[in-house]
Amino acid sequence: MGFRAVDYLLIDSQFSEQELMVRETARRFTDERVIPLIRDCFRDGRFPSELIAEMAELGFLGANLPGSSVEHLSSVEYGLLMQELERGDSGIRSFVSVQGSLVMYPILQFGSEAQKNRWLPELQSGRAIGCFGLTEPDFGSNPAGMRT
Repeated sequence: MGFRAVDYLLIDSQFSEQELMVRETARRFTDERVIPLIRDCFRDGRFPSELIAEMAELGFLGANLPGSSVEHLSSVEYGLLMQELERGDSGIRSFVSVQGSLVMYPILQFGSEAQKNRWLPELQSGRAIGCFGLTEPDFGSNPAGMRT
């Protein structure tokens, strides 16, 4: 049996069927795929990259991006997805949110058509992994002050 939260305030009654389905999909993935292996990954000091293709197939990568080729999740659906992934591991949740919000979103909004066509399908499928450079000498974690 998977995770069952206690809903004292009956918040679940406020969610639509679609929102509950998104949460259940993420909950099942977290229970069946993340939780069983994350302790060993932590001990081994490695990211569970074997989960990336499955997360992509489930539509987790870039799920919050309007106008991308993946089905766009509402803010509530995206929040429920992130909450469930975070319950399993903050690194998994961070990976999914960075891939979509800090990597794919700037390409979608500001990239050329060639960049969009080249990178968005690769990033969404998990065949390419993006990153966000947050630090450089003299600035620490201040992206507005970066020179690069």
